[in-house]
Amino acid sequence: MNEHDPARHDAVVADDARTPDTTMAMVVYALYLASFVVGFTGIIGVVIAYVYRGKGPAWLDEHYRYQIRTFWIGLVYAALASLLTLVVIGFPLLIALAVWMIIRCVKGFKGLQEKRAPDNVDTWLI
Repeated sequence: MNEHDPARHDAVVADDARTPDTTMAMVVYALYLASFVVGFTGIIGVVIAYVYRGKGPAWLDEHYRYQIRTFWIGLVYAALASLLTLVVIGFPLLIALAVWMIIRCVKGFKGLQEKRAPDNVDTWLI
């Protein structure tokens, strides 16, 4: 068979139809990580996650759910840690929050590459 064979083309198209596009989920994780530098990209990421939630297979929807939870839980942690900076304990908590966010994003990227849902989507921890 050569590359212009119609049967081969149909097989490639069918394979592409079965494989969901994970690009936007990857973009959301990247925007979350970019928020360490730019600041507001996390908001853009959570909006994208809300828009794309429910438009793919269950394992991909779990990623969007995980991303939405990561944003809101991170916001709660950031507010508490920022308030606690008044008594100094907030500074190490902000560092812990950064580590928490990085770990969740890396777990998400890994799950996307493996075409599976992230582990422990409902947890407030890692």
